[in-house]
Amino acid sequence: MMNLKAQETAQLEEQLQGWGEVILAGDRVLRWEKPWFPGALVGVTTLFFVLIYYLDPSVLTGLSCTVILLCLADYLVPILAPRVFGSNKWTTEQQQRFHEICGTLVKSRRGVFSWWKRLLTLKEEKPRMYFLSVISTLVVVAWIGQQVHNLLLTYLIVTFLLLLPGLNQHGIITKYSAMAKREINKLLKQKEKKNE
Repeated sequence: MMNLKAQETAQLEEQLQGWGEVILAGDRVLRWEKPWFPGALVGVTTLFFVLIYYLDPSVLTGLSCTVILLCLADYLVPILAPRVFGSNKWTTEQQQRFHEICGTLVKSRRGVFSWWKRLLTLKEEKPRMYFLSVISTLVVVAWIGQQVHNLLLTYLIVTFLLLLPGLNQHGIITKYSAMAKREINKLLKQKEKKNE
């Protein structure tokens, strides 16, 4: 199992080698190595979504522009990255961090596939539970989608996902989840005392 993960990580490293400098720079921004990075992330994301709101492209136009940008990036980044970042020589620290990032991506991909397999197993073993959980989740998501504008909801999700690595890196998620657990435990203890 571990050997397979190492093999997948090595494959991913090889596939992303031309993007190495860009990935490391993005990692530094996402982990908030400088105090102004979270504000920059939110600002750029906000500007991007305001532009989409202002231009109001159709779905087909938006999809076409996204694929064009992805194709341009796929072609130009490996060519321009060494010139922009100026270093073809990787330090051991940079290579180690790149390896860690690729390992994390492989772990995330495996987690998604594992979750999907568990869902399919639930469908086979407990079809009623599967049906109820999927339908109730989709009803809640549909209700949220009906209450909140598409673009605003997408903006909030994208902003949260971009801030998540930094929140995790700086221990903010751990801090507030521990606070929430303490408050829930207090409420449960108060309820137990009332029941006695």
